[in-house]
Amino acid sequence: MIKVLAFAMYGPLAASTRYRLDQYIPGLAASGIELSVCHLLSDEYLRQRFQGGRFPLCSVLRGAIARLSDLSRLRDYDLAVVYCELLPLMPALFEQAFLRKPYIYDFDDAFYLKYRTGRLRAFHPLMGNKFDEVIRGAHAITAGSRVLRDYAICLNKKTSILPTVVDTSRYLPNPRARGGTTFTIGWIGSPSTAPYLSELVVPLSALGREGPVRFVVIGAKAPVVENVDVVEIPWREDREVEHLNQFDVGVMPLPNDDWARGKCAFKLIQYMACGVPVIASPVGANIDVVSPECGFLAGSAGQWLQSLRLLRDNRIVRLEMGHFGRIRVINHYSLAGNLGFLAETIRQVAHQ
Repeated sequence: MIKVLAFAMYGPLAASTRYRLDQYIPGLAASGIELSVCHLLSDEYLRQRFQGGRFPLCSVLRGAIARLSDLSRLRDYDLAVVYCELLPLMPALFEQAFLRKPYIYDFDDAFYLKYRTGRLRAFHPLMGNKFDEVIRGAHAITAGSRVLRDYAICLNKKTSILPTVVDTSRYLPNPRARGGTTFTIGWIGSPSTAPYLSELVVPLSALGREGPVRFVVIGAKAPVVENVDVVEIPWREDREVEHLNQFDVGVMPLPNDDWARGKCAFKLIQYMACGVPVIASPVGANIDVVSPECGFLAGSAGQWLQSLRLLRDNRIVRLEMGHFGRIRVINHYSLAGNLGFLAETIRQVAHQ
């Protein structure tokens, strides 16, 4: 049995932990690989941050102590998986000193920008190249998208794409849950990505002037959209698939910037697995995931409105696109289809 200790940034409330790590545990066990996942920041931390509360310093300190304890256990494992980074604000030199085993570096966002732009750019002189050094030192890289792969492979040739995938035996279409008199457009995400919804305000408002439209936002605060019935739904894992199946179309707007280009189009994969047609900005992995058979790419308010109208007015097109989207996910973005690749990557690193 190969024993692997994975260092996640967040607890299982975070989609990155559930889908990049936790969901692989049973399948890897059946392949002779024991994957254990430990977390730096707890679900309590995430809840406080999502609710806009005060910075949970105590949770962070407890997490740091727990991370050091977990690192001491690494001697009992054959290798490690590092998602994002071991400890924020810790230079790469110290992280690699703690990693006394071969490791796989896994990432599904443009983390290499973390200390170069935004609120942490003041740390750029010390930390700007942290992720580059962590990538160079890895025995394998699993990148969530082509954009991330292209960045990492310049630093480490042992880089491959491992998309963020879904269990298609759980994400099942239910066409009877949709197709009512009100055209329903849906989005699922977190408070950190909700600002991207501002791109939809103008086309949604215009569509709402033409007839009844419902805009469902799961997991975050929705923008105000005139002429549209806006519905906010708290995210719940046990009802996620049920809510997705109420969408007539799933959307994923993104700005065309460096951070957004590193996104892995996971929302689209969730929609498509449920047989829901999609519309997305032509940015990053969205371009790779959305084919003409399963949805549209919209780069302007006019294109968003045109695509929404077409899907609103043609139920047959919605059904066909949903059908082909489901097939595309089964073929390229399913847990069953990607499990073997991850297992083989782990075996190769363990045998080095």
